Amino acid sequence: MSRIRIIDLIKSKDFDKQIHIKGWVRNRRGSKNVAFIALNDGSTIHNLQIVVDFSTLGEAVMEDVSVGAALAIDGKLMQSQGAGQTVEVIATKIEVLGKADPEKYPLQPKRHSLEFLRDIAHLRFRTNTFGAINRVRHSMIFAIHKYFNDNGFYNIHTPIVTSSDAEGAGEMFRVTTLDDKNPPLTEDGEVNYKEDFFGRPTNLTVSGQLEAELAALALGQVYTFGPTFRAENSNTTRHLAEFWMIEPEVAFNDLNDNMDLAEDMLKYVVQYALDNCMDDLQFLSKRLQEEEKGKKENERSPELIEKLRSVVDNEFVRLTYTEAINILRNSKPNKKKKFEYLIDGWGADLQSEHERYLVEKHFKKPVILVDYPKEIKAFYMRMNDDGKTVRAMDILFPGIGEIIGGSQREERLDVLLSKIHEIGIPEEEMWWFLDTRRFGTVPHSGFGLGFERLILFVTGMGNIRDVIPFPRAPKQAEF
Repeated sequence: MSRIRIIDLIKSKDFDKQIHIKGWVRNRRGSKNVAFIALNDGSTIHNLQIVVDFSTLGEAVMEDVSVGAALAIDGKLMQSQGAGQTVEVIATKIEVLGKADPEKYPLQPKRHSLEFLRDIAHLRFRTNTFGAINRVRHSMIFAIHKYFNDNGFYNIHTPIVTSSDAEGAGEMFRVTTLDDKNPPLTEDGEVNYKEDFFGRPTNLTVSGQLEAELAALALGQVYTFGPTFRAENSNTTRHLAEFWMIEPEVAFNDLNDNMDLAEDMLKYVVQYALDNCMDDLQFLSKRLQEEEKGKKENERSPELIEKLRSVVDNEFVRLTYTEAINILRNSKPNKKKKFEYLIDGWGADLQSEHERYLVEKHFKKPVILVDYPKEIKAFYMRMNDDGKTVRAMDILFPGIGEIIGGSQREERLDVLLSKIHEIGIPEEEMWWFLDTRRFGTVPHSGFGLGFERLILFVTGMGNIRDVIPFPRAPKQAEF
């Protein structure tokens, strides 16, 4: 008999049918004559109740049935009379596939802290919370690929090992095969990277953008979806050393087109979650409300599903960086010195507290900021006619702050060369990038969406280390 997934059984109305299921024990209880097993196979947030009648199977059948054990069960699907469930299975045969020592198994049916679960990341998939998060994460991966495929984009695999630093931040992980204790040296005493595997210094990528631009300037519209790496020594709830980025690049798009694309994509994937992940979202919403019971009402997060619907139902506010600075400078938190980073004037690099104030307090909806000072943005962003600002855009979300960063790219060779020389990037290292401006250059735009920040928003979780299966952060590379 073929195994049937629990998610399919729960929806079934085919009662009195003999079925075969497998899964893990989430809980067990019972009395003198009968036992009840809560079984879960990962396909749904809901457990399936298994009824074990001792008069039929005997008490010995439950000897090794403990929380965490893996079972194979034959039985009859029945309509349930119990509260909170529509079906149950009357067991006719139980086989223990894998025991779980109840004295040592760490995931007993009680509340566990997220900090504790991070220490056992190899097992936390088995909890309701992380089962829900990872099912939502899968749905968002699929939704993103579906959105771009349905809109005529081509997926491009950009390199993970690279010799360029797209962001100019310098916080990159080195890739080398040289002897770490006795590397070859040049006559000047420097490490001789000509003897390294690639013959030059290489790193793990911080972005696939520059390579995606090359493809977009031939294929029209492309996107990347891959891992990126930052060697930033940060232990905040918003930073990881390894994370996933979605980076579309579109030839012939200007900044307005770029904003339209980003807003449309975000609304699409959030609506996809509402349409396809409701059971998990409802569980995560209740979990968040339970977690915040002790907070004052004005300090609580908005209800998760309402928050998601507000993104889909509202047009994003669009305003310039200059307008945002004026709002922040005149805001109560700034005047009363409640901001950690006070806004004194034009040119300040906005922090998360400023971004969240604009979204959560002032406008109460997502915000797109444009036209940032050139000094605080990357060299590849197109210069505006004022000579002071660039055609950058950041999309700000409630609870998150910046979720997307992008721009219209600088397509003019002379201006791009001037910027590269200004910040000291050797022209010969960027020859391939500059060639795209020499041969058939066109206006083009793109953006980067931090996938884990999107999952933070959709799941309502508070720490980015809880929305990626195996987080990589300073002093954390286990599992």
